[in-house]
Amino acid sequence: RIPVKGVRKVTAQAMVGSAFTAPHVTEFITLDVTRTMKLVQELKDDPDLAGLRINPLLLIAKAVLVAIRRNPDVNASWDEAAQEIVLKHYVNLGIAAATPRGLIVPNIKDAHAKTLAELSASLSDLVATAREGKTSPSDMQNGTITITNVGVFGVDTGTPILNPGESAILAVGAIKLQPWVHKGKVKPRQVTTLALSFDHRLIDGELGSKFLADIAAVLEHPRRLVTWS
Repeated sequence: RIPVKGVRKVTAQAMVGSAFTAPHVTEFITLDVTRTMKLVQELKDDPDLAGLRINPLLLIAKAVLVAIRRNPDVNASWDEAAQEIVLKHYVNLGIAAATPRGLIVPNIKDAHAKTLAELSASLSDLVATAREGKTSPSDMQNGTITITNVGVFGVDTGTPILNPGESAILAVGAIKLQPWVHKGKVKPRQVTTLALSFDHRLIDGELGSKFLADIAAVLEHPRRLVTWS
């Protein structure tokens, strides 16, 4: 028997509260991220970004931020007492992090206002701080939307539960070389599956679908990081 206390106890209580309060809906999309993976490598070789941690999660985070800009109503919370939807003018982007103490979800404050380099530095600091067990309570408060990268464990995707008070959470699956129809021919391409869970009180099926489709569209054609910004 393992006593449930500390972070694990808080997480358990939060997940039960979220699962039985917010009506969850999860949608899925499988997509070709070959161009994004090529861009990751190009950015790694860019001397202007030397010393920064460049990985697929960074571009996925940027894709989420671009999709929020195009679908601002997804960035909201539910006020039960007032029976109101509260739209947020900022994005505090949560990143689920597995630590020896359990799963925590610190967030990058005002992620929408950060450059790619600033976002990279913030992601690196967030992960390092979490692994060292130094994440402060304030780092985990006031999140708006979260990303959980289950792909690092070789998992295709999942149906994540919302972080309490947030509108949506995106699960990123493993990126694998798979046969894919590209320009009319079957070719090996880098493919992944995204799963978006959202609070159906805040986000209906149309809005959730558009939001997820926009994330996928950016990752399929990452030039949209520029043209859609």
